[in-house]
Amino acid sequence: MALWDKVRQGIDKAGKAAQDVFDEGKLRLEAYRAREQADKAAEALGYALFRATEAGGELDAEARGRLLDALKERDAEARRLENALAEAKARMDDRPDAPPPPPPAGAPDAPAPAPATPPPATSAAESPPTAPC
Repeated sequence: MALWDKVRQGIDKAGKAAQDVFDEGKLRLEAYRAREQADKAAEALGYALFRATEAGGELDAEARGRLLDALKERDAEARRLENALAEAKARMDDRPDAPPPPPPAGAPDAPAPAPATPPPATSAAESPPTAPC
């Protein structure tokens, strides 16, 4: 029975790890979409200001307030999700059974890429005949 308990624990552990990765991916996507919405709100504010200036006037207070409120709301949501993502990543990194993250590509401890091996040399006698052009 001890073997089955260990198998069950391993399966539970793998399931939890898979769920954590899935949840992190979902949170990452939500954060990306929220940041995209905040960027669109900032773009709308910028365009409105530009168009008002081009027309020789100023952006009216109502439109400015509405656009600023939308930007603040979307930016706050994006920041909340980005912070939640950072916390989730920190929790995953703090797990005792989590493998260490790979070093960055340019880091001195990073493994060097494997050199490309040239194809084996063949002599002219071994090469297949070519058809005349």
